[in-house]
Amino acid sequence: MTYQDAISGAAKYSVLNKSFPAPNTDSKLAAKIAQCKAEGRPALVGYLPVGYPSVEESIAAAIELGKNGADIIELGIPYSDPVMDGPVIQKATEEAIENGFRLTDTFRATREITAACDAVVTVMTYWNPILRFGVDEFAREFSEAGGSGLITPDLVPNEASEWFEVSEKYGLDRIFLAAISSSTERLHMISEASSGFVYAVSVMGVTGARSSVNNAAHSLVENLRSAGAPNVCVGLGVSKREHVEEIGAYADGVIVGTALVKALQSDGPEAVGQLARELAGRQ
Repeated sequence: MTYQDAISGAAKYSVLNKSFPAPNTDSKLAAKIAQCKAEGRPALVGYLPVGYPSVEESIAAAIELGKNGADIIELGIPYSDPVMDGPVIQKATEEAIENGFRLTDTFRATREITAACDAVVTVMTYWNPILRFGVDEFAREFSEAGGSGLITPDLVPNEASEWFEVSEKYGLDRIFLAAISSSTERLHMISEASSGFVYAVSVMGVTGARSSVNNAAHSLVENLRSAGAPNVCVGLGVSKREHVEEIGAYADGVIVGTALVKALQSDGPEAVGQLARELAGRQ
C-alpha cells in the first residue's frame, strides 16, 4: 500500500475516500459482453500465458482461440511467484520465463491477436511486474497495442489508487476479483472499483480444471449483481461445454484457463482452436 492509499485526500481516487473513476464508456469489454448478451449467450473468456511454449506459439494459440469461439482473451503474464495459479499454469509460465519471455512480448502479442481476430484482449497479471516496468508506461503501451484492460489477482482496490488514475487516463478496464468468502461490504467496494466486468472466483484455492463447478458461484454472481457489478464473469474450474452452459445461465461470461493450457501443452495451437469450438458449442 502506498501513502496515497493510506492518507485521506492524497489521491484522486481511493477506497479510503470512497471515490472511484466513472464507468468506462468506451469499454471494449463491456461492448463485447453486451454483444454476447444480445446474441443470447454468455461471453467465452479464454486464458493463455504469453511466451508458452514460445512467444510465436502462444500468439498462434491465442489467435486460434479467438477465431474459434473466444470473445475475450486473457493473456497471462508469466511471473516467478504465481500464488493463485495451479500446477499446469505454473509449469507453463515457468517454462515461458526460462525460454526468455519479456514483458514487452505482451504488447507484440496484443497487436498481432487483435489484428487477426475480433476477440477483445485483456491481461491477467500479478502487480509486481507492472510496478517494475512502470504502471503508466505499461498502460500506455498496452492501450496503444489494442489492449482493453487488466485482471489483477493480487492488487486489491484498497491499494489501487495509482492504477485507478492510470487506467482512466488510457481508457483501460479494471477487473478485480471477488471470492465466495467476500463480505457484502467488500462486494460493493469491488463492484464500484471495477469496470468491464468483475472476475468471480467460483472455488477456494488455485486454478485448475475440475469435473464440476462449485454451486456457490451462482450465489456469488447474484450478490455481485445486487452490489452493482458492471458484469460478472465466472472462472476457476471450467473445463467442459456443460460448465459453460451451466454458468452461462446466470453469469455474463465464463472463463476457461487450465483446460486450454493443457490442450496447448499436449497438441499445440490447433488443439486450442478445437477445444474453443467445443466450449463455444460450435460442434
